[in-house]
Amino acid sequence: MPTYHCTSPAGLLDAAKKSAIAAEITRIHNAVTGAASFFAQVIYTDVAKGNHFMGGAPLSSEQIFVHGFIRAGRSVPDRQRLVTEMVTAIADLSGLTKRLVWVYVTEIPARQMAEYGHILPEPGDEKAWLDGLPAEDRAYMNSVGK
Repeated sequence: MPTYHCTSPAGLLDAAKKSAIAAEITRIHNAVTGAASFFAQVIYTDVAKGNHFMGGAPLSSEQIFVHGFIRAGRSVPDRQRLVTEMVTAIADLSGLTKRLVWVYVTEIPARQMAEYGHILPEPGDEKAWLDGLPAEDRAYMNSVGK
């Protein structure tokens, strides 16, 4: 956790832009929440023309939509910082105006999630949680993204 689903028109973002945006979403999430980077997931979905509608009509502009799912318990200022920093970074990296970048953050209670085979800790309890995991699980987590 967190998981950020990025949706955009097919062909809008090349592999290099997707990689740069994923790295920046991960960096921002880590900077704002302090959660380890190995938790951050960014999943892209390219939507074919004619498969995304707004106001009942096919989407006519090049927009990026980000739906983020994070553990509940972050402060309102932190959640707002996540959203505003992601909008700015994604706009800068994609070349789109901020008006075309939409970001949503939804909270899920930590005890309703399992990652790496373990129920997640409450925000702030990550160190004790990690210390209590089997060594092979910690080693695996720390290898992610390297």
